[in-house]
Amino acid sequence: MMFKTWFDHYHWDTVTQEIQDTKPRRVEQALAAKKRSVEDFKALISPAALAYLEPMAQLSHQLTQKRFGKTIQLYAPLYLSNECQNICTYCAFSLDNKIRRKTLTDEEILREAAAIKELGYEHVLLVTGEANQTVGVPYLKNAIRLLRPHFANISMEVQPLDLEEYQELIVEGLHTVLVYQETYHEETYKTHHPKGKKSNFHYRLATPDRLGQAGIHKIGLGALLGLEDWRTDSFFTALHLQYLEKTYWQSKYSISFPRLRPIQLTDHFQTFKSCMSDKELVQLICAYRLFNEDVELSLSTRETPRFRDHLVKLGITHMSAGSKTNPGGYVVEPESLEQFEISDERTPAQISSVILNQGYVPVWKDWDPSFV
Repeated sequence: MMFKTWFDHYHWDTVTQEIQDTKPRRVEQALAAKKRSVEDFKALISPAALAYLEPMAQLSHQLTQKRFGKTIQLYAPLYLSNECQNICTYCAFSLDNKIRRKTLTDEEILREAAAIKELGYEHVLLVTGEANQTVGVPYLKNAIRLLRPHFANISMEVQPLDLEEYQELIVEGLHTVLVYQETYHEETYKTHHPKGKKSNFHYRLATPDRLGQAGIHKIGLGALLGLEDWRTDSFFTALHLQYLEKTYWQSKYSISFPRLRPIQLTDHFQTFKSCMSDKELVQLICAYRLFNEDVELSLSTRETPRFRDHLVKLGITHMSAGSKTNPGGYVVEPESLEQFEISDERTPAQISSVILNQGYVPVWKDWDPSFV
């Protein structure tokens, strides 16, 4: 079985209408449930559920603290390359953007890694554009080998790969893979990904299946909030999570909440049709926590400092800090083009202080191989 089997049982427009038609009584039933289903999640992300945000937030706080304690794990990406063979309407690295391309050498990778280590991190998230000729499996394998002596574990957010390729990288020390569907609406997906390997909607949709089959430790999911109706996209993300946990129960899972941010060189940002308020993002985060007590919930520096500070106690377990979204952004080439504009520019030390002041503990290190 693959996720497509579950996915094909649902129709986008029907799900959208059901969410919009949710009545307050249905929200109350979802809040009262001892174990919540994906249908309960549908009610909790509805417009009707906004009136119940306070009890949702309180319950989300309680469930998160019970499962994760008073901890927030901090993370930072290491961008290896902005080479990309795809056209994506929302990304500065898109093939049709005339920018100077940069791929880090071995020496530059190690310099960037040293800068991230100096910030306090003991794990690293590798990020590239999708260019198989330049930053394919051989390049990624080499990068993992370079970095493995310096970090407790290594994660990556790169182009989707085949099952055998994931198996190769896991042997080298790959711990986690983040792969966002961007949107689960197939026609909208094609509109925003007109060229390149990424234009294959179903290959991307099956990527978490290949990761589960490869035995990866953790899989990260998410939709790019703003490409389509955020509520319907979030429903399909929750459905995907439920399927994966049932099918590949030995892996851990995380959900991210990337809202569209402005990018340089293009006015594509104006074409997106779905806006999401801060209040609605809080609602979504709380809904995920009520739906799944074990999933890790991650919030990036796309969000403002004030907003992120208020999310510490409401369900988030992971936050990026001091992020650079350009290859060489820490020390090698700080002025190179960013993939997107960040909003929270505070240093990891400053964000750590905010977390401590709220009675929580910042965690700099994820899972360690020595615990296995």
